[in-house]
Amino acid sequence: MIVVTSPTGKIGTELVPRLLAGGARVRVIVRDPAKLSPQLLGKVDVTKGSTDDPEVVSAAFQGAEAVFLVVPFPFNVEDIVKHYLRFIRPAAEAIKLHDVKRLVFVSGLRLVTASAKGLSSLSTAIENTIVDAGSDYRALWCAGFMENLLAQIEPLKHHGTFLLAARPDVKAPLVATRDIAATAAKLLLDSSWRGRDGLAVMGPEDLSYDDMAEIMSEVLGKPIRFQQVSDDSFRARFVESGGSEAVAQWLVEMRADSERNPHGSIQRSAENTTRTSFREWCEEVLKPAVQG
Repeated sequence: MIVVTSPTGKIGTELVPRLLAGGARVRVIVRDPAKLSPQLLGKVDVTKGSTDDPEVVSAAFQGAEAVFLVVPFPFNVEDIVKHYLRFIRPAAEAIKLHDVKRLVFVSGLRLVTASAKGLSSLSTAIENTIVDAGSDYRALWCAGFMENLLAQIEPLKHHGTFLLAARPDVKAPLVATRDIAATAAKLLLDSSWRGRDGLAVMGPEDLSYDDMAEIMSEVLGKPIRFQQVSDDSFRARFVESGGSEAVAQWLVEMRADSERNPHGSIQRSAENTTRTSFREWCEEVLKPAVQG
């Protein structure tokens, strides 16, 4: 049995079908089972509830051989470390209680080096909690998600722009969530690996926002321009959308850290270079979304 948290998220919706295709028995933890794809109903065991509820997590992990763990994005919290531990601690306790053998969890390139303000304590807290669980694990150190651009559909559609508080010229890795899911599925379906380590998931190329605008212009058949906004403007927009000032500042600090060192401490290799190009993703995902 493989347990998947956040099965309706960007990665989970790609991961669960891959695990089923690989012959695995799958159990999902989901707040609202109605949000599951109709194609999955009857094919997966469903535990209704939240992954920050120790009783729910313990029930779901019973009899599991492996777990895929994603912590929801901390959109409007005041204490980011507390938010992550709110989800990781119940998982760690259930892993230890039920002797789960393998854990695959989503992390980020920034947490490998933990050089930005606020990242060091978060990285240490996550690592200590997961190590204490006692299972073998692989952290997936993910580059920025291509899917994050889907939040920019309206300005892309109506103004031919996308806006971020970032420099236009810094080249950085970018990954499609389908490739994160493929990497996770390979690990979860393979019972032979041991130890505690991480694997970067970096996409096939490094791109700047100007590079991305050029590719989007060609795919969408209209001029697309990247517009850099100030940190203050980003913080204000984020808070206006319901986010917290603490998370807004955390994102600003991570972005600055990423611009100083886009790869963190990771060198690109054949193992961490994944398949889906940004152009391919734009053709298959972004273009239909913009034209819809």
